[in-house]
Amino acid sequence: MTPNNRSHVHPTSFILMGVPGLEASHFWIAFPFCSMYILAVLGNLFVLLVVWMEPGLHQPMYLFLCMLSALDLVLCTSTVPRMLALFWAGVAEITFGACATQMFFIHGFSAVESGILLAMAIDRYVAICRPLHYGTLLPLGTVGRMGLAAVLRGLGLMTPLTCLLGRLRYCRWVIEHSYCEHMAIVKLACGNTRANNVYGITAATLVVGTDSICIAISYALILRAVLALSSKEARAKTFGTCGSHLGVILLFYTPGLFSFYTQRFGQHVPHHVHILLADLYLVVPPMLNPIIYGMKTKQIRDGALRLLQRRPA
Repeated sequence: MTPNNRSHVHPTSFILMGVPGLEASHFWIAFPFCSMYILAVLGNLFVLLVVWMEPGLHQPMYLFLCMLSALDLVLCTSTVPRMLALFWAGVAEITFGACATQMFFIHGFSAVESGILLAMAIDRYVAICRPLHYGTLLPLGTVGRMGLAAVLRGLGLMTPLTCLLGRLRYCRWVIEHSYCEHMAIVKLACGNTRANNVYGITAATLVVGTDSICIAISYALILRAVLALSSKEARAKTFGTCGSHLGVILLFYTPGLFSFYTQRFGQHVPHHVHILLADLYLVVPPMLNPIIYGMKTKQIRDGALRLLQRRPA
C-alpha cells in the first residue's frame, strides 16, 4: 500500500530514522551503545546475584536496589537491541503493535522506576530518622507492597497513554527517533492530538512532580537529622550511605526531564543532540547505577568480594 492511499488510516508499521542528520555515522555510534548495554546488563545482573546470594543483604535497602536493577534491565533491553539492529543492520521498520509495546515499556517502567526511587528515599528516611522503628515500619512485606504499588501506579498511568495511540489517524510513518517515544509518534498523526498531549504531559508531571517533591522532603528531613549528629564520623557515614542514592536520583531525573521537555518545547535544541541524549538516557543510568552503588555501598562491595572469592566445592 502506497503512502498516498494510506493517508489518514491506521498504519501497520512505522519507519525509525535513528539519529536524524547522523545517518552516515550510525555504524560507529552503535559501538559505544553496545558497550554500555553489555556493561548495564552485566552490572545489574551482578547486583541481583550478590543480593540473592548474601543473606545479610536481604534488607529493605538492598531489595529496593534489586527492584531498581530489574527495572534498569527492562528499560535498556526494551530499546538498545532494537536500536543496534537499526544502526548496524538497517532494520528500520517496526510494526505498530511492536512500537506501541516498546513505548509502553519505556514510559511505563520509567514511571515505575521513579516510584522505586521514592520508596528508597522513604527507606533512608526511616533508617536515619526513625532507626529504632525501622524493622517495625519497613518489614519485608511492606517493602513488597511498596514495590507493587510503584508497578501498579506506573503501568496504570501509562496504559491509557498507549491506548490513546489507537484512536489517532496518521499522515506520516517516519519516526524521527531511534525508538518509539510517545511524542515522536503523536507528531505523525493528523487531526486533533490534544488528548494525547494533555494526558502525556499531565501523567509525566504528576509522576515526576509528586515523586521529586516527596524525595526532596525526605532528604531535607534526613539532612536536618544528620546535621544534628554530634559525631563527625557518624555524619560522614550517613552522608556516604545517602550519597549513592542521591547520585542515582540525579542521574535518573536530570536527563529524563531534559529529554521530555525538549521534545515538547525545545525547538532551538539541535534535533540530533536531543535524540542522542534521549538514547543515552535509556542506557547510561542502567550502566552507572550498579557502579555507583558498588563504589559507595560497603555492604555491596563486601558481598561482591565474598561472592568472587568463593570456590566451587
